[in-house]
Amino acid sequence: MSARVRITDLKARKRRGEKIAVLTAYDATMAALFERAGIDTLLVGDSVGMTCLGFESTIPVTLDMMVHHTAAVVRGTSKALVIADMPFLSYQVSADEALRHAGRLVQDAGAAAVKLEGGRAVVDTVSRIVDAGIPVMGHLGLLPQSVNQVGGYRKQGTEPGSADAILADAKSLEHAGAFAVVLEMIPAELARTITAELSVPTIGIGAGPDCDGQVLVSHDMLGLFDRFVPSFVKPYANLATVVVDAAGRYAAEVRAGQFPQPEVSSTSRK
Repeated sequence: MSARVRITDLKARKRRGEKIAVLTAYDATMAALFERAGIDTLLVGDSVGMTCLGFESTIPVTLDMMVHHTAAVVRGTSKALVIADMPFLSYQVSADEALRHAGRLVQDAGAAAVKLEGGRAVVDTVSRIVDAGIPVMGHLGLLPQSVNQVGGYRKQGTEPGSADAILADAKSLEHAGAFAVVLEMIPAELARTITAELSVPTIGIGAGPDCDGQVLVSHDMLGLFDRFVPSFVKPYANLATVVVDAAGRYAAEVRAGQFPQPEVSSTSRK
């Protein structure tokens, strides 16, 4: 069995100019399939709330939910680096409380690292968690947990002042010890600048081609989730159609008495 990918491997890939492919995963079966396909960095995103649990946003997702799904992903993998999202209000109250919650994702669920949203407002929390030995990935640009505050899922950093603020946030996260930073829905030029100025990897989602890696919500990439698909997503399959077709054919055969077919006797008459 190969050793698991570590955060140091991602940093080495940035130095070598090797792009990093990341997908979200929420269960053991899909995690195992992604790993078999060569995806060795998996994010257990709080997007599970929308893709799997029927919520309208990520905000209702709880720490217990994240522990549950993260543990499943870890059980389904043998090599992948598994990073777990810290859900809404699991890290905003205090740095000490954030450390305890990050500890659950690592100790109880088996994650190798955690991800949290925000810039300079959370650097003390990032430092506290990192100092305790838990790797932290940052997240800037569009912050899904703050969707009510920013007025929806809109591109961020389009004005000079906001672009400068995101760059400053990225540098602050790196200084606080973050091993990577997700850049979501920001202009490609800004993502290029941040990527060039940071020594840690940037992982883009709707942030252009110049980040050190890319991440997509797996249900979007596979064509499984069609309630809301961002414009930057490239669907590599249309599994929703495949699933509906297969389930429909199964139902039709059951109703017609064609499934299951009668068992064939193992003995024959002379």
